[in-house]
Amino acid sequence: MKQALAAPPGEPRDESGPIFREPWEAQAFAMTLALYERGLFTWPEWAEALAVEISAAQTSGDPDLGDTYYRHWLAALEKLVAEKGASSPEELTRYRRACIDTVAG
Repeated sequence: MKQALAAPPGEPRDESGPIFREPWEAQAFAMTLALYERGLFTWPEWAEALAVEISAAQTSGDPDLGDTYYRHWLAALEKLVAEKGASSPEELTRYRRACIDTVAG
């Protein structure tokens, strides 16, 4: 049995749990948990991937106002999934575009 996971640093939350501004944010969160539970990556691997993505964004000028957190989350997830060989970067880009078109359309 897997132990309870600590909330990632900086995650938007209240006393009941994570706060999502858009449905895709909740979907990215759920996908991350599902892939972790299936053993694609460990929680320390995930935390490191997210920290690297946030750090890179801040170095590039992200003001870290909390409104970009799940964009970094999704970018970290995509990179980790591609690194693990579960999908290619091209396939992930197609899925992201399809999701954005569905939400925007």
